[in-house]
Amino acid sequence: RPWPLQGVAQLRAPVIGLYAGKDQGIPLTDVEAMRSALVAARKTGSQIIVYPDSQHGFHADYRTSYDPVAARDAWARMLAHFAANGVRPRPF
Repeated sequence: RPWPLQGVAQLRAPVIGLYAGKDQGIPLTDVEAMRSALVAARKTGSQIIVYPDSQHGFHADYRTSYDPVAARDAWARMLAHFAANGVRPRPF
């Protein structure tokens, strides 16, 4: 299967990436590679945000890795990204 990094040139919408700095499953080198690929492909409007003190699952309030400060910020950034790009999330 192709990895997201391999498809950057074909993207037709801006990307928002919200990552935990202490995530053991997604190395920061991979996060930075995606950031660099987006810049190299001139994919404007994309954002890569790293929460340096957070762990994987920082947004899951049922996990010990939950980080309420990072989760609130990430949620607000995601909603702003959607609004800026014409996406209207449906209410639950």
